[in-house]
Amino acid sequence: MRKRMILGALLFACLSLQAQPDLTLEDIYAKGTFRARGVPQPTWMEDGRSYSAFTERGLVRVDAATLAETIVVPASAFVPEGADQPLRLEGYEWSQDKSKLLVYTNSRRVWRRNTRGDYWLLDRSAGTLRQLGKGLDPSRMMYGKLSPAGDKFGFVYYNDLYVEDTDTGVRRRLTFDGSDRFVNGNFDWVYEEELGCYDGWRWSPDGEKIAYWHSDTEGTGTFLMIDNIDSLYSFTIPLPYPKAGTTNSAVKVGVVDVETARTGWFPVPGDPRENYLARMEFVPGTDEVMIQQLNRLQNTNTVYYGNVNTLELKPFFEDHDDAFLDVHDHIVWLDGNRFFTWTSEKDGWRHLYRVSRDGKKETLVTQGDFDVIDVLEIDAKGGYVYYLASPDSAVEQYLYRSRLDGKGKAERVTPEGFRGTYSYNVSPGAKFALCSFGNSATPRVYEMVTLPDHKIVRVLEDNAALKAVYDSYGFRPREYFQVDIGDAVLDGWMIKPRDFDPAGKYPVIFHIYGEPASSTVQDSWSGDYWNQLLAQHGYLVMSIDPRGTNNPKGRGWRKSIYGKVGILAMADHAKAVRLAEARFPFMDPERIGVWGWSGGGSSTAHLMFEYPDIYSVGIAVAGVYSQFLYDSIYQERYMGLPSTNPDGYREGSPITHAAGLEGDLLLIHGTGDDNVHYQSCEMLVNELVKQGKMFSMMAYPMRTHGISERENTTMHLYRTMLKYWLEHLPAGKR
Repeated sequence: MRKRMILGALLFACLSLQAQPDLTLEDIYAKGTFRARGVPQPTWMEDGRSYSAFTERGLVRVDAATLAETIVVPASAFVPEGADQPLRLEGYEWSQDKSKLLVYTNSRRVWRRNTRGDYWLLDRSAGTLRQLGKGLDPSRMMYGKLSPAGDKFGFVYYNDLYVEDTDTGVRRRLTFDGSDRFVNGNFDWVYEEELGCYDGWRWSPDGEKIAYWHSDTEGTGTFLMIDNIDSLYSFTIPLPYPKAGTTNSAVKVGVVDVETARTGWFPVPGDPRENYLARMEFVPGTDEVMIQQLNRLQNTNTVYYGNVNTLELKPFFEDHDDAFLDVHDHIVWLDGNRFFTWTSEKDGWRHLYRVSRDGKKETLVTQGDFDVIDVLEIDAKGGYVYYLASPDSAVEQYLYRSRLDGKGKAERVTPEGFRGTYSYNVSPGAKFALCSFGNSATPRVYEMVTLPDHKIVRVLEDNAALKAVYDSYGFRPREYFQVDIGDAVLDGWMIKPRDFDPAGKYPVIFHIYGEPASSTVQDSWSGDYWNQLLAQHGYLVMSIDPRGTNNPKGRGWRKSIYGKVGILAMADHAKAVRLAEARFPFMDPERIGVWGWSGGGSSTAHLMFEYPDIYSVGIAVAGVYSQFLYDSIYQERYMGLPSTNPDGYREGSPITHAAGLEGDLLLIHGTGDDNVHYQSCEMLVNELVKQGKMFSMMAYPMRTHGISERENTTMHLYRTMLKYWLEHLPAGKR
């Protein structure tokens, strides 16, 4: 790495002798000037010392200590009969005895992910490659998995479960009501979007049964998106989508016998439309599943054991929060299934606990006044849990470990020195990890390291060439700061204009998110190219995270927003801006702009409507302008029910305050947004017209929430925003 960094420094020195080039939108969004290089994420093998990867040579085994490659399956084995090219592997799964390999290919996108595709089976002993699901529609099978013994292949097809014998090809249908109304083995839109539920079925350890989710969407409101551009006549796209306070799908968990195709149902108590079955997994090696049931308010998680033979259901554990709970995913069974791991904020911080099988005894594992950001590996044999945390700075992220017995303090594994954001893909047993790190001025560096000593095996990619090009533009660095608003200390950053004069006054463009799902202030690599372009034009670019945003600052920080989305955070931001103006005299208080996307679009509208004395120009992209219009799970998690918190919903909705608009506002939305519907934008437009308010808007036909699909969209979007800033918020020093 040292040699490559020296070469990069020499290249930068040569480039710095030349005039620094002007950054253009084409550089950022068309030419690939700042193309970063990544590395494939390893699929670790059970030994924890090697991983598999698909290369031009085929499927290879890579030794993590030496990075030596051994061909496991040559590329020629993936060439179907009559074809001249191997299949493009998008996913693969070994049978337990490694005699069969399931290959996923030819995938298609369903809302967020490519979860629909084709499956092929490579039988190594027979030397055959054949397509599974012969005769079925191409790219329609979902969530295909081999049984533990590898003798059966299960999958979802048009919302029904099927099983196919991997030797004979005989196929059996297990459920028979799959339709637009009934969904088996996968989920409706809101479960996928807000609970992270995709694959909706599980093999039993003996391969004789399948436990699965079943959804009845009847009664759920259907939103109609209108496609006006893809045919002579427009057509509607129906989307079952429960808005806040409306009817949810009725969801239950059943167990189907693979041989008889008979299903029995667990008698989960409570109205299935007023509770969520957020997780269901088999306890390893047993006939029991663990089911997590969230109530509709999402402040109580009741956990059950369910016997797949008798369908007996037993509650044994409960987690509760006066505000809301997040879905729990980090369950690992320890000591022969005598204990399991669980995350909770019950002591004021997000921590990992070890819980006895009967749920009666809990031991805090990750001791300390800090949040566990993410659990990466629970090494039961070694006795440690490895996780991401940042006890000293909420804008950074490092690897830590703690003893599973709860003794001792948290131990930092990431070496001291480099400051920024570290991410890891940790091997089973935590012997090795793919480590990547960067900060706001340093592109991602990828290393294979040993653990826990964090010794570098090899630098896989240092992005030195990108760093040299990046530096050649003379970008201004992010400068991080904090603002004490009295009730809390908020983190922020700024990027100053290229020819910054501290005696001058500059227009400011704030970037904001302002809701619980995300945040904008982290010391991580993004390139900041859009922000740097604005700074190059003479803007001071800033961001401040108000309370309630997704930062590792403890339960109190995150839960302070409960029932007050769009209210508390907006007051925080406005107060912080006024304090920042006093602290940074180069901010021009007469030229303050704000923009954001999704929750940031909502925040932008709020600030423009409610604090017109501060914010004079805003660009709101894909915002939720009425909380009554957004989905039930997200909105009710943070706001409660509309019926019990009507004032919160009204006050927290920008549309309520539209009459306060005094500055210049640009609304941008995709008409094909399945997440935040274009309806939200049109309702705000209608209200602004009613109030006699002048504004601008840009609708992108049949673009989704990311407004990125179809030719030239991203370039056009950012060109539109840049033009608006230059015309409505005069750039440069005064």
